[in-house]
Amino acid sequence: MPISRVFVARFFQLATNRRFAEAERILERIKLKVQETEWNKGYFQALNGILLAQKSNDDQYAFLPSIDFNNENQLKKYRREFLKQARSKIHADYDRGFFSAWADYMRVSIKMRENPEVSRRTSV
Repeated sequence: MPISRVFVARFFQLATNRRFAEAERILERIKLKVQETEWNKGYFQALNGILLAQKSNDDQYAFLPSIDFNNENQLKKYRREFLKQARSKIHADYDRGFFSAWADYMRVSIKMRENPEVSRRTSV
């Protein structure tokens, strides 16, 4: 079964809004529902990394704290770069899954910025 975009979008919303217990529950549901492929492993590992980075939120060497989520142009630039890496045939499936998760995170972040109501939804 492919990774549910609804669950992933909800996970991103929860992680961004620092609702970690709910984000972890969604992450567990995603883990239970996906096939164990290299692409899915990379995607899931990126989701774990995003959650950990949001939790710590103070690592000066981490990518996530350096993002200005109010800068739509920056989010779009990062999304384009992640998509480029996700589509690159020089990367293994694991890496393409990893970059795909980050591209999806940028996509959801852009939507949350454009429509603040999206980030306040409480149900999946």
